[in-house]
This record gives sequence, structure tokens and C-alpha cells, in this order.
Amino acid sequence: MINKSAQGMSTSTIVLLILGLIILVVLVLGFTLGWNKLAPWVQSNNLDSIKTACNIACTTNSQYDFCSATRTVNDGVNKKFEDNCNGLATNATYTSRAYGIPSCPSITCP
Repeated sequence: MINKSAQGMSTSTIVLLILGLIILVVLVLGFTLGWNKLAPWVQSNNLDSIKTACNIACTTNSQYDFCSATRTVNDGVNKKFEDNCNGLATNATYTSRAYGIPSCPSITCP
């Protein structure tokens, strides 16, 4: 018993195991609870996807998508709000924020 020696785990291995476990727990919580609840201070921006969707609606002459379909805008600065592409392109409040969503001359919204 006295002459038996065992190889112990090094300190770096223990630290890496703990870090791996913490990362795994954060990933599981993020995907199950949602990233907004896990990290509310992280602001995201969806203006590029809305701009692309509005441009597609204009080029395909889709009156419903441009005039009626509501988009939830999260610019990372102001509170989230909903409006359609026509409102985002023509409303003075939104045009002053320079979202870059142009009006569509080929579609007349009611």
C-alpha cells in the first residue's frame, strides 16, 4: 500500500472540465429558455432582414406584403414596435431614424 502511486489529474484538466460544464449549462439554458431571457442586455438588430423583405415585396408587386404584413422592428436602440413596409417607408418618425426602407412607387396602399 505504501509503495503504490497513482496518477492524479492536473489542475489544468480540472479547470477545463469545469469550464466545459459551465459552457454546456449556458448552451442548454439558452436554447431551452430562450436567449432573450438568458441575456436581456444583448441587443439584436433585424433591420437588414426587414429591408430585404420590403424590397422583395416591392419588386414582386406584392401589395399585401408591402401594405398589410406587419413587421416587428428591433433596431437595438428604440423599443420594439410593429408596422408594415409602407409605414416604415413613409412615416416621418421612422424615416428620421434612417432605417433605409424606400417607398414603392409601383404599389398604392389603401
